[in-house]
Amino acid sequence: MAETRHFQLPIVAQEAKEENGNATNQVITELGTVKYKRWICILLCIIFLLCGQSVAALLGRLYFDKGGKSKWLSTLIQFAGFPILVPFYCISRPKMLTANHCSIGSNNQPSIMMLGLVYVTFGLMSAGIGFLYSVGMQYLPISTVTLIAASQLAFDAFFSYFLNSQRFTPFIINSLVLLTISSVLLVFNNNSSRLAGVSQVHCAAGFICTILGTAGSGLLVALQQFALRKLVVRQSFKVVLDLVMCQSLVASSAILVGFFASGDWKGFSGEMDEYGLGKFSYLMVLIWTAICWAVFYIGAVGLVLEVSALFCTAISALDLPIVPIIAVFAFNDKMDGIKVISMVLAIWGFISYVYQQYLDDYMPKTENTGEISELF
Repeated sequence: MAETRHFQLPIVAQEAKEENGNATNQVITELGTVKYKRWICILLCIIFLLCGQSVAALLGRLYFDKGGKSKWLSTLIQFAGFPILVPFYCISRPKMLTANHCSIGSNNQPSIMMLGLVYVTFGLMSAGIGFLYSVGMQYLPISTVTLIAASQLAFDAFFSYFLNSQRFTPFIINSLVLLTISSVLLVFNNNSSRLAGVSQVHCAAGFICTILGTAGSGLLVALQQFALRKLVVRQSFKVVLDLVMCQSLVASSAILVGFFASGDWKGFSGEMDEYGLGKFSYLMVLIWTAICWAVFYIGAVGLVLEVSALFCTAISALDLPIVPIIAVFAFNDKMDGIKVISMVLAIWGFISYVYQQYLDDYMPKTENTGEISELF
């Protein structure tokens, strides 16, 4: 009997070891699947952000270039496209985006009043930032506005350092430096910084407003990341929709007040009649600009939720060389060697940042695998 037990013990131990090994492999496989799905979500958000931002910026310049004059209307269409996102509530599932970051400190959902305060604050900030950008878009070339907007990287890094404890690694610093140099090169290459018929005073006003709008954008994105990670317990695609739609609703309401209070609405009909491309094109420019901005906001908030505010800004900066290239065909802008070098630097900086994200994903996975092995 004792001899039988002696042979059974190794067998039981071996079976337990195999079960533990299978459990370990299953956990590792599940971790890999989560990472894979997360990067698919990130890729989709990047596409939304870049496509929406590029087309919306070009259409926004086209509005003023062909006879548009209302800064309030130009600001309104930056947020008025949010109703097209309503159908996504019907087709979205609770976990369309991965819960990459959980809130800290509490397992309770925030109160309706707290969320309402956050949405109203973000909406009013967005309205102010949008108006500042519209002033810049009216008085400056699109390439100049786009290049000034690149400084959002510095503002976002500054605010994220204090609000979100942003960690700076050599690859992140390399990415920021390359993207900044890319924008600086294009600034020096901008032969004409003033549009025809725009005075020096208006040009200076456009420059100042664009700088202020860029600083505000950096602060807003950092605050969005802070709010999503501190207030929202269960993070999903619906959270992104809630933030984008509520923020856009508040911003649109505030802008409408300014639109009617300023009297710009009185010139709407005349502006449509005198538009250089015709009435139908006038409406199409406004509608598609609104749609593209809505797509952009989905991608931007999605990246903030899935990665970080600084990553969102870095991806947005990748748009720097894209807009000038498209402007070559849309507005007959010149394309030379410096713009090509700028594009290469921007892509290099983007790859540097993505590689850091890969390291951030790989290292925790390796550490977790070791910890699991030790448990078994």
